[in-house]
Amino acid sequence: MTDQKTPDPDTLRRHLHDVQELLSRYRLAENLAHRQSTANQALVETITHRQNLTRLQRKLDPLHPADIAHILESLPLEERCFVWDLVRADKDGEILLEVSDAVRSTLLDSMDIEELKAAAETLDADELADLAPDLPPEVMEDVLASLDQREQAQVKAALSFREGTVGALMDFDMVRVREDVTLEVVLRYLRRFDALPDHTDKLFVIDRDDRLRGVLTLESLLINDPETQVAEVMKARSLVTFAPEDDANEAATAFARYDLVSVPVVDGAQRVIGRITVADIVDQIREESEAEILSQAGLREEEDIFAPVMRSVKNRWAWLAINLVTAFIASRVIGLFEGSIERLVALAALMPIVAGIGGNAGNQTITMIVRAIAMGQIDASALWRLMRKELGVALINGVVWGGVIGGLAAWLYGNPALGSVMTAAMILNLLLAASAGVLIPLVRYRFGRDPALGSSVLITALTDSGGFFIFLGLATLFLI
Repeated sequence: MTDQKTPDPDTLRRHLHDVQELLSRYRLAENLAHRQSTANQALVETITHRQNLTRLQRKLDPLHPADIAHILESLPLEERCFVWDLVRADKDGEILLEVSDAVRSTLLDSMDIEELKAAAETLDADELADLAPDLPPEVMEDVLASLDQREQAQVKAALSFREGTVGALMDFDMVRVREDVTLEVVLRYLRRFDALPDHTDKLFVIDRDDRLRGVLTLESLLINDPETQVAEVMKARSLVTFAPEDDANEAATAFARYDLVSVPVVDGAQRVIGRITVADIVDQIREESEAEILSQAGLREEEDIFAPVMRSVKNRWAWLAINLVTAFIASRVIGLFEGSIERLVALAALMPIVAGIGGNAGNQTITMIVRAIAMGQIDASALWRLMRKELGVALINGVVWGGVIGGLAAWLYGNPALGSVMTAAMILNLLLAASAGVLIPLVRYRFGRDPALGSSVLITALTDSGGFFIFLGLATLFLI
């Protein structure tokens, strides 16, 4: 049977359910076999064991490596290692690339040196470079020694580029042709391949020194006279190319803007050294999105959902500690106005509304700013223009929604002055939230820090403490 890609999430969930059910049957059969005291117990255990293993292997064998990776990520550690041992060895390398970093470490820990070598040797140069940081040095040395000089040079080149650059993403599997040959010669050359590299939509045209001269699209190759020379039909103007040092996020923006499938990567002398494909870009976008989500929640790294307790604690404790401090500050702010709350109990019911709306508005602003930074649409120099705009939005929202909630408060408690204080507090807290929503990510970005890291924690802390202080302070001044 051949590998099949999962067509939709429902099918993927069904695969996971089937594996979990087979694992459950396996455990149940083993427990029943152990309880038997007959002379044939060993034989029964052996037959049952083999039957269940065969069913599991039959389920796993036709699945795509990405689908097996999803299943492994969804299983507790003991079951994950059990299923991992049943996966075909020729899929190990691809699956290790597909799973999350946190889960990959658990799989690698369960493999011996020979298994690691076998898995690494199935990978291309760029894939091996992706896996290299997680492999023991002795494994990498042996795997590199088994490669030819060209492949060794490619792996070392990929490892030389820092994470987040085009060079770290590029692959070396591409088709290059000369500009002084006919299309017929190119077609004969392509027929020698068992298969073209994935996402091949164009061929890279080079001269005798491997310098890029243009690109030959497959469409041009197929619709033009075979006797036509490549130089006559290749595209040589307005070529999109990347240097290996270019930022991967900027490359992703270019792919989205120009609907690209593959782009050549060239060095300073315009020699083609690799290519980057839409598959590489999709992986980059997914990883960046996941990292941003984690950063906003104050998590330092991706976490295995079945990780040991202490490992998860270490990943989460820092920002929880910060949150605890900010929560204590908020409680102290409330403590300053205990007398006011005792004299006007309605304040206790209304103050969470002010803080909650402020936190929501602040998170909206931060999300927009972080996204714009990631898209390359703004930089730190735009601080004051963005500040004016967001303050304007906050002022209008504060007047409208503050007026609504102020009117409701005045009606519910029969106190127009309380409604006015509520409206004023909403306006001021929304202005505070807008200011913080612009300042937090842009200041962090200005100093070279991740603009998303802990942003939601910080904005919530600020709008909670600030909201309580503004509302209770105004109430103390004008109502008590």
